[in-house]
Amino acid sequence: MSVKVAQLTKIYGSQRAVDGVSFEIPEGAIVGLLGPNGAGKSTTMKILTGFIPQTSGKAWVHGHDVETNSLEVRRLTGYLPESNPLYLDMYVQEYLHYVSGFYQVNEPSKRVKEMIERTGLGIEQHKKIGQLSKGYRQRVGLAQAMLHDPKVLILDEPTSGLDPNQLVDIRALIKEIGKEKTIILSTHIMQEVEAMCQRVLIINRGQLVANDAVSALQRKVAGAVTVLVEFSEAVQAKQLRSLPGITDARNEGGNNWLVTGDAKTDVRKVLFDFAVRSNLSVLSLNQRENSLEEIFRELTRKK
Repeated sequence: MSVKVAQLTKIYGSQRAVDGVSFEIPEGAIVGLLGPNGAGKSTTMKILTGFIPQTSGKAWVHGHDVETNSLEVRRLTGYLPESNPLYLDMYVQEYLHYVSGFYQVNEPSKRVKEMIERTGLGIEQHKKIGQLSKGYRQRVGLAQAMLHDPKVLILDEPTSGLDPNQLVDIRALIKEIGKEKTIILSTHIMQEVEAMCQRVLIINRGQLVANDAVSALQRKVAGAVTVLVEFSEAVQAKQLRSLPGITDARNEGGNNWLVTGDAKTDVRKVLFDFAVRSNLSVLSLNQRENSLEEIFRELTRKK
């Protein structure tokens, strides 16, 4: 396993920031680490990178204990924290050379050049970091995290504050990197996780409440069922909302309706029966999967 965590716990005073979390991540996977603010995500990532010690439990990166073999774990791990601390008065090349010294990188000039090309920093490499846009600063952060060729990348909110164009570029870069490295990605942007991650870990109040592929979670989580239906003639929202098991109905234009029912109701049957009684035809009907955002709300609301 690339990363393994067993009953990991971190206590601050009377607060259990991380409470008995266990999971395994195979080599070469991109995994989303999700949770509400204060759930324990950043604490877990800081323990895995050796920034802070755990109170109890164990964690390993490529078989190395993060507590007893911290230096080797740091050699194997690249970390981009949410704040992305950079020396704004340093030039891009200068900064990356500076960081390469910490990791004792072989042939640092060659490696810095490779990372500048890999992260698309070529046209900005002679500028001071303080002159760069947020998107290019994120690229510098990714470059420094990969400079020593780690096997595991831990990225905390890597797309926070980026505009749509920058976001697409950074997303593509992370997916490309994920072809050869294990990546743990923490973000509040659910679309990012759906687009990039094979698996999702959801932490709530320090505890792991989900560990599975998005598609598997959609099957497991018993939440609302949503259907997009088109009738042959106009209907009223109050008619649909009065149907048994239907919790909401929203017009999507024309005779198209987004209808939501509880998990125990076969919304399709209810709508077909309604159409027959009302002398209507159902022109189309498609059941939507629960989105990751809906799954997230359902799982973090239960605790």
